[in-house]
Amino acid sequence: MKARDVISLTQFKRCDLPSRYVAAETPLLEVLPMLLEAPDRRLAVRDDSNLLGVIDETSLMNGLGRMLPARDDCSIIEIECAPHEYSASLIARAVEDADAHLVNLISRPGSDDRMRVTLRVRQSDPTPAIRSLERYGFEVVEAAGSSFAAAEVSEERLSALQVYLNV
Repeated sequence: MKARDVISLTQFKRCDLPSRYVAAETPLLEVLPMLLEAPDRRLAVRDDSNLLGVIDETSLMNGLGRMLPARDDCSIIEIECAPHEYSASLIARAVEDADAHLVNLISRPGSDDRMRVTLRVRQSDPTPAIRSLERYGFEVVEAAGSSFAAAEVSEERLSALQVYLNV
């Protein structure tokens, strides 16, 4: 998705144009940091010398939302690793070894010179994918899924039952 695909539908006046410009063919993920650095949180979109429109925070969020469609059967897993250990293909292999499909993978710098990778996995319970990622040497720092919370509650209840039965 490019900058030209997320132009705001809000009308603008020539005298009210943003001070910063972006090329129409700029990838959307490159537009985000430029928009955050713009003083008025708006960017004018140009194609050669023609003004096509303006991108604001709302139009950018709508565009990003179209890039990441919602799915009820997906879990979110965040892992950390050293930059030299990062391999998208190895992460995908670890997820697929758990009989899950990798829907999205987004990497960014983490804390203390580590990479932080957010995965969206097509499994409502992320536990098998978490175990597989840990077997491959990745550190899982966060996880969320629709049935994951229910699994944690069930585990706590089983532990409480074991304590009660052992009394």
